[in-house]
Amino acid sequence: MSYKLPELPYSYDALAPYIDARTMEIHHTKHHQGYVNKLNAALEESGIEGTDLNSLFGKISKLSTAIRNNGGGHYNHCLFWTILAPNGSELSAKLSEAIDTTFGSLDDLKASFSNAAATRFGSGWAWLIVDADGNLKVTSTPNQDNPLMDTAPDQGTPILGLDVWEHAYYLNYQNKRPEYIDAFWSLVDWKEVEKRYLAAIS
Repeated sequence: MSYKLPELPYSYDALAPYIDARTMEIHHTKHHQGYVNKLNAALEESGIEGTDLNSLFGKISKLSTAIRNNGGGHYNHCLFWTILAPNGSELSAKLSEAIDTTFGSLDDLKASFSNAAATRFGSGWAWLIVDADGNLKVTSTPNQDNPLMDTAPDQGTPILGLDVWEHAYYLNYQNKRPEYIDAFWSLVDWKEVEKRYLAAIS
């Protein structure tokens, strides 16, 4: 199986002013493309064929660092692009109910998630996941790890993710990660998040 860089569902400038066009272009064509290229090379070198990333993540602790880093990089970015949309979208009733049950309110979820993103030391990701019991949980992972990996302390299915590597925001926000995190909420496509939520609990 050879992986390819997906096309974005919007133009590079569509998320401005929250994420600028130059950042999006570099992030997509350089960083994500780099993960794809290195993942394919690592899989070829290891002799692994015909398996999907979810299967690899379930045994990632037994695989090479190159597969872990680049497989995670590819998967994480594929998710990230799809949960963003120009001007975002409204939160639906079903997902809103699940968020209220778990966190108390959408604002409380945002506070918990934003804190996870802001306090992730160095490079990594913040996540909203559905755990094995169907419950929502906020967590974070270092580097290009994600909650599907058998190495993750909090495992589950990601339905919302935020890239807090500096390359995701530095051109526009420099070292002001909290401002980037605040801007992220204006772009969240809650319809896509709910689609992932319903698939995870089905």
